[in-house]
Order: sequence, then structure tokens, then C-alpha cells
Amino acid sequence: MPQVLEFKLPDLGEGLTEAEIVRWLVEVGDVVAIDQPVVEVETAKAMVEVPCPYGGVVTARFGEEGKELPVGAPLLTVAVGSVEPEPSGSTEAAEAEPSGSGNVLVGYGTGAPPVRRRRVRPEGLSAPAPATVAPAAPSAPAAPVTAVASVAPPVVSAASGASDGVRGPVAVVSPLVRKLARQHDLDLRQLAGSGPDGLILRADVESAIRSGTETQQEAAATEPAAVHPAGERVPLRGVRGAVADKLARSRREIPDATCWVDADATELMAARAAMNGAGGSGAGPKVSVLALLARICTAALARYPELNSTVDQEAREIVRLPGVHLGFAAQTERGLVVPVVRDAHARSTESIGAEITRLTEAARTGTLKPAELTGGTFTLNNYGVFGVDGSTPIINHPEAAMLGVGRIVPKPWVHEGELAVRKVVQLSLTFDHRVCDGGTAGGFLRYVADCVEQPAVLLRTL
Repeated sequence: MPQVLEFKLPDLGEGLTEAEIVRWLVEVGDVVAIDQPVVEVETAKAMVEVPCPYGGVVTARFGEEGKELPVGAPLLTVAVGSVEPEPSGSTEAAEAEPSGSGNVLVGYGTGAPPVRRRRVRPEGLSAPAPATVAPAAPSAPAAPVTAVASVAPPVVSAASGASDGVRGPVAVVSPLVRKLARQHDLDLRQLAGSGPDGLILRADVESAIRSGTETQQEAAATEPAAVHPAGERVPLRGVRGAVADKLARSRREIPDATCWVDADATELMAARAAMNGAGGSGAGPKVSVLALLARICTAALARYPELNSTVDQEAREIVRLPGVHLGFAAQTERGLVVPVVRDAHARSTESIGAEITRLTEAARTGTLKPAELTGGTFTLNNYGVFGVDGSTPIINHPEAAMLGVGRIVPKPWVHEGELAVRKVVQLSLTFDHRVCDGGTAGGFLRYVADCVEQPAVLLRTL
């Protein structure tokens, strides 16, 4: 007899509490292998393919594409012990013991290879009476595993459907009924079902919705109508929601200040051209302006470590960090993300450039891992690519500073006592005034500008 096991949305790490379903990779009736990706989700930090720790037949999916689910909510149910996926593509059923890998992200766990999608009719499956079962393998996931009585989705628990504190099952089976109730903020525990054994049917929910609408209309007749601004409403969720939360928190908690300076980047651009021209066509990848600025930042932070820090508000302490994990702002179709170059202080310009290229490509394709978007200690923001000269950057909380770089354009400039056309860039530093005063911030920015104007200055710290 097969067991129908419930797979819940796992903890994806980095403090993430929810994810949005982007694309289902399997359908009801498909045969899946252990650790086969079954759904693609978008967290506040990255796109992630979630593998299922069980092998068997998919009997139900929870949530439509575009729906946001909290960690621990049911993703799908799998009938195990009845069908084992075969790499040869055979459609004959074979008995197999239920097992799980404990895998929560692609690249970890048993690493069993995915197999070709195969369909089995769920109607032909049966399952034992409801009971709580323990995972067969020691590495099974920490989330509860539940055997259900049929291939229909399990009943809603207090954590997945109720708004009050009452515990216990709700007499509802259909996911459409649950969805309809959620859309209208209807508490299913307050309804009496008209189906067999008190089962709540769609008609019961629709009747309750109509009743609630009539009550609201009666109340509206005696109260002034609420005024709602017109226009398109865009949910603040996913990457956009995470950016909004972080920027708002930065403005609330950090007393920031900004200083800026114009710098003559003519010599820096000449040095870059010389680097890229040395050694001919086989000399390796080109050095980017962003890589040069990143290397200048690591040298400046070595001189002014106050800006490579964070503030522990509860302890009322400034924590100066031992290494530089350099974030850089990258605009993608999904919004603004900040990939992090780990241990930038220990890298050469070429190494930093190669890592920036790799992370930028991953950001554009949506394949950045959550760990590659967190843990930064200082951020470099090149908004010059948008054709603007200056800005007042908002600090990437909980960091202490961000360097903004405008476009590099020819401008009139006094060079060696004479007016000349030079390549000029505006540099802006926003810093947390709790970690240092203007003298330190000004010294940092002046050192960066000196390295831009005279790259030979950087040689002193290499």
C-alpha cells in the first residue's frame, strides 16, 4: 500500500520566511525521483529550484504560479511505495520503500539524478488511514511528514488556513474551497459544512461570502464611503519588497551623511587602456573600470577601517570587520540586486574583475544563490551606467558606507595650470555618522579621488 507524504516548503536559509511560486516543474500524476527539482521559487534574494526529498507519484500541488507561500506551508504530496522512477523510461510499476534525502536545495543531499517525466493516474492509488509516520531515513527533513487518507490534498491546519487561535482540522478537502476562502478572508472554522460528515463545500463558502457582502453593504449605507486612490497597484514582494524594506530600514536607523568630489579620471582610463593592451589578444579578460574602482576601494578601506564596519545597536558598539566583502549594485529585469565579492581585500584587480563578471551574469539570469547576495561590508554603486553624474546613495543596511560613481565624461578642467578637456567623474560617499566623523569620511573619499587621478598612488599599498 502506498503512503502519501506531504512535502513542505523548506527553510531556504539566510533568514528567508517566504517564497513565491514562479514555475511548477511537475504536474499531478508525474513520477519524480528523489532530489528531483519540482518547483522554481523566487525569494527576496534569488531564484531557487526546490528538489523533493521523496521519490514517487505527485498526487497534489499546493499554490498556483505567482502565489506566495510561507516556509513550512505544503508544496505538494507524493505517493511513495507504489512507483519507483526508472531511468529506462519503463511505465511498469515497481514496489519501493518510502525514503527521503533531506535535500532542501539543488546541489546538496543524495544528488540522485532527475529522470524523464512520467505520468501515473492518481485515481489508481490508495493509501492507509490517516496517521503520523516517521521518516524511513535518518537524513529525512525536519519538517513534519504526514500520511494522508487519499490522493486529495490534506485538510487545512491552523497554520495554513485559520485566522483565530483554535487548533484542530478543518472539514474541507478541495484546494479551490480553501483558495476561495483565503481570497475573501473567510475563516473556515466558522462555517458549518453541508456535505457528508460536515464537509465544507464550495456552495457553503459562496453562501458565507454573499452573507458577508450583504452585511458590508448595510454598514456602508450608514457610514461615509472610504476613499481609495485610483491607479495600478503593484505588490511590494520578492526582490522589490526586499529592497523596499532594506532601504526603509536604512533611512530609519542610520544617521547618514554624504560628501562628494569631482575627480579627473583621465589617467585612470589611460592606465586601464594600457593594462588591456599589454600582452596582445591572448592576455586574458579585459580589466573593467568597476574592477579598478573596487580595487581602489579595498585599498582605501585598509587605510580607513572605520568605514568597513557595522553598528550593534543593542550593545551600543561599533563592530569593525576584519575582511572586505565588497557588494556592487546590479540592475536586472527582476530589480536591483547587490552581489557580493567575497574577500575582496585579498584579491587582485584581475581576480575582482573576474568575480564581478561571474556574479553579474548570474544576476542577469536569476541564478544567484542567497549566500551570494548577503554578507557585504561595503558597497560600490556605479550609477554612471544610467547616464547620470551624481547621486546621494542610501546605505545598504547594516553596512556603514557606500561609494557612488557617476558617468565619466569629457569636461573642461584645469590641468597643470591650463584649461583642458579631461575625463571627469563625480564620486559620492554616503556614510553612517555614528561610525566616524566628516574628517574620516573626507579622508577616505580624497584617497579614492587621488588614486583615480594618479593611479600610481595605489602602488604604495600593493
